[in-house]
Amino acid sequence: MEEKSNRRTVIKNILAGSAALAAGSSVLPSFASPHKKTEMLKGNIHHSVCRWCFSDVPLEQLCTTANNIGLVGIDLVGPKDWPTLKKYSLISTMCNGAEISLTKGWNDKQYHPTLIKNYTEHIELVAKAGYTNLICFSGSRNGMDDETGLKNCTEGLKQIIGLAEKNGVTIQMELLNSKIDHKDNMCDRTPWGVELCKRIGSDNFKLLYDIYHMQIDEGDVIRTIRDYHQYLGHFHTAGVPGRHEIDETQELYYPAIMKAIVATGFKGYTAQEFIPAAADKLGSLKKAVLICDV
Repeated sequence: MEEKSNRRTVIKNILAGSAALAAGSSVLPSFASPHKKTEMLKGNIHHSVCRWCFSDVPLEQLCTTANNIGLVGIDLVGPKDWPTLKKYSLISTMCNGAEISLTKGWNDKQYHPTLIKNYTEHIELVAKAGYTNLICFSGSRNGMDDETGLKNCTEGLKQIIGLAEKNGVTIQMELLNSKIDHKDNMCDRTPWGVELCKRIGSDNFKLLYDIYHMQIDEGDVIRTIRDYHQYLGHFHTAGVPGRHEIDETQELYYPAIMKAIVATGFKGYTAQEFIPAAADKLGSLKKAVLICDV
């Protein structure tokens, strides 16, 4: 009980600092350049936010908020919106648009021709825009065993990984829970994803470690990050249970998780991917960034 109380006190103290952020551009610079330490942030974490969680907020408004907070960029943004991000000196920290869907992925050979075509085109678009990360998915099992899925994913991804290496683009497969949100998803355990990384054998293929998803399917988040950090290229956050705010209302203690990530020497991006439950959605985003800014 004492430990829980202390954790809540720490988070409440962090949240108290959000009042300064609420002042917006009167306190912070008009924009924050990528990887630049702002007046409010410590610079150890390169913060981002997933676009879809704030889809009801106009993109330009989200960009303005991102600048005021000091975010590096916005996750899961495709080519049509890249000009808007560039207007606000933000980057697409995790590009999308090459995938077919979350359920139709690299583990099924029938989708390989389409995926190879899509990713071949998209890798070059990402590189031309000056970005470095492109998301991908394993797909659903549909009765498939782990080994067959690994073989199929390896066979397909090896056909594009050379192009990714040539263009300085990292293909990142997201770990998604199969218990609650994505029933039957194949890439639902870190060891499976790590084995895929080993078989592909390229620094340009990594895992997008979604903390929310892996807390549901695995738990033991900090130990997993420490043990497999060399295979993890990107992080997503959200509160468990419910996928809402990452404050004291949920079970994960994000300051400790973020400290563990920093301790590995990670230099990539961490994106907030929670669905705001509070009325002030952008206020929740600011608070979440402060909680994770260790």
